[in-house]
Amino acid sequence: MNKIVNQEIQYLNLLKNIIKNGEIINGRNGYTKSIFGTTMRFNLENQIPLLTTKKMAWKTCLKELLWFMKGETDNKILNNQNVHIWDKNASRDFLDSRGLHHLNENDLGPIYGHQWRSFNAPYYNSIDKFPNLGIDQLQNIINQLKCPKEKFSRRIIMSSWNPQQINQMALPPCHILTQFYVNNNDELSCSLYQRSGDVGLGIPFNIASYSFLTYILAKHCNLKPKEFVHFIGNAHIYQSHEEQLIKQIERKPLAFPKLKIKNKYDDIEKYNINDFEIIDYNYYKKIKMDMIG
Repeated sequence: MNKIVNQEIQYLNLLKNIIKNGEIINGRNGYTKSIFGTTMRFNLENQIPLLTTKKMAWKTCLKELLWFMKGETDNKILNNQNVHIWDKNASRDFLDSRGLHHLNENDLGPIYGHQWRSFNAPYYNSIDKFPNLGIDQLQNIINQLKCPKEKFSRRIIMSSWNPQQINQMALPPCHILTQFYVNNNDELSCSLYQRSGDVGLGIPFNIASYSFLTYILAKHCNLKPKEFVHFIGNAHIYQSHEEQLIKQIERKPLAFPKLKIKNKYDDIEKYNINDFEIIDYNYYKKIKMDMIG
């Protein structure tokens, strides 16, 4: 079994471990099996880690990432692109359950996009934005990666976890801390610490999303993508997903596809879904699992 296939086996082995050894907990949104503390590593040289043991909706994943990168927090922008992964958390009932009566339906509050582009700026709604009052973490990272003296810094970090604004968010962030690393060959690696991960449904998207982000930043900053390292705190599966995941574990992984970014822009916000091409993506059929908000 070659190096490429072995990397997806990390994910399947994590599923096996949770199903076999996970502790059953009745949590905020139902029964889960969970373990605490795990790591996976994915090579990004000439491949993108889209799982092959089920069909991945990679365009949905990428559209969400580009939405984050633009600093957006309005779910209607995603809906207009036929992306509905935030719908449950953007509903009137869910926002009211969080005490966010002042937010309009589909306004998710100061979640990832706000923290990435306007960290800790006052948040009023998804339309009125005051970026100059916050910290543009993503642009700061780009500036560091483009600077010969700063690209080797150990401080190239982006945080989505902002305790001052957690209670204003529809959902506190799960993937919370990202660090970038450049080696002497101008190769870019990314590590992500994720406090909580739905391993059946969410983690495959997180793996793909931050691998996409690493590719985009490498292209944008004249670097080469190298590796994505994924640290997960609470790694769990929902009991309602277990039957489907057992079927997935039985599938033999295929080689990961390749990613081509067709264009390079001066402005990080100009990248759009048509700039990306996935090549040689072979996969098993989709596995249906309900999103649990």
